[in-house]
Amino acid sequence: MKRALRGLPLIVVAVALLAAVAPGTARADSGGCLAHHPIYVEGVFEPQYTQGCTGHDEPEIDPLSNLAGSARDLTWTAVLPQNGTYNVDAAGPTFWFGGTVTDPVSLFGQAFVELQFYPNARTTNCNPNGSFIVKFAPGVYTACSPVWSVVHKSEPAAFNAMLSPPFSTQPLVMHAGDTITVHWYTTASQDGFHVTVTDLDTGGQGTIVLNSKSDGPLMPAFDKQQLGNALSWGIVDDAPNSFVWEIGHTSPFTSPGSQFCVPGQVGCESYHDAAWAGTTPIVIKSVTFGNGSSASRWAVVSDYGGKDEVNHYCGASNYGQPYCIYPWYTLGSAGFHYGVDFPDTVKDYGQADQFQQTTQCPGPFGSNSTYCATVLH
Repeated sequence: MKRALRGLPLIVVAVALLAAVAPGTARADSGGCLAHHPIYVEGVFEPQYTQGCTGHDEPEIDPLSNLAGSARDLTWTAVLPQNGTYNVDAAGPTFWFGGTVTDPVSLFGQAFVELQFYPNARTTNCNPNGSFIVKFAPGVYTACSPVWSVVHKSEPAAFNAMLSPPFSTQPLVMHAGDTITVHWYTTASQDGFHVTVTDLDTGGQGTIVLNSKSDGPLMPAFDKQQLGNALSWGIVDDAPNSFVWEIGHTSPFTSPGSQFCVPGQVGCESYHDAAWAGTTPIVIKSVTFGNGSSASRWAVVSDYGGKDEVNHYCGASNYGQPYCIYPWYTLGSAGFHYGVDFPDTVKDYGQADQFQQTTQCPGPFGSNSTYCATVLH
């Protein structure tokens, strides 16, 4: 994707101004399309976004398994990151656990769900167009679940819902440092992919069922959590389910908020090592599948080419300077982190070099049209 964006004025490619909201409240963006993928028209990638949308930079980590049903029943266990000298949201407005689902209306019959967690934010609305509205709440996490589709020249949200406790219209409130589980699964009713989030510290729980009013039940598109079972209209050759930290955007609580930004841009904390080091990082402790087995291997991939993106904007000789790093996945003593090398880092897999920098894997738009994933171990 980044390769296609090169040479185009940034302000034309992706700029979204924050809509006017009440003080202390932030809106994802005016078009509700933070994290949208590029538009495809008649099989050709167009390096632009629908009006009001912003671009996205989505470095991901995928648990891998050859187990039948592993892409249909999996449970993430993670510890939510904590503020320090920097707030968690400074490095990006959301991280998410997501997966490829079926959608008969969308391009290639597929869409993508993102269970988005918002740091330091209490959600007041998860809008049908995929946008979210939050109020600043230090140490609080809430979540929405937009499902992105591609229909002709538009990128509508096929579904969105707030993560709430049972029989409640209020958000499920989690807190920094809490251990949570995110369980994706199906039921015999085939009424859509289910996700149940449980806060193991408080006992709080919420469930969302991906049953779209317009497109019907949105079911997992693949059976096995293997590389190559990738979103057909995506730009990476990955596995169906992944964890992603949404970078390349400012915090929702800056003014204006949730702005697209690039390496080398002062204030774009996504690419600033101090912003990551100034927090207590997320801990992805494990992923288990329906039979109780754990992920056998893990892989990572970036849809902007990782370090290649930073070198493009900052210049290769400036890599490592303030606002000129590409954050990476590390294995810590308790699980995987995202950001930089933290005090408990055991392996950092070459830091930003863990991400492939050129498109060398196949896809429906050509033999070298997607970024290959790197298997960590």
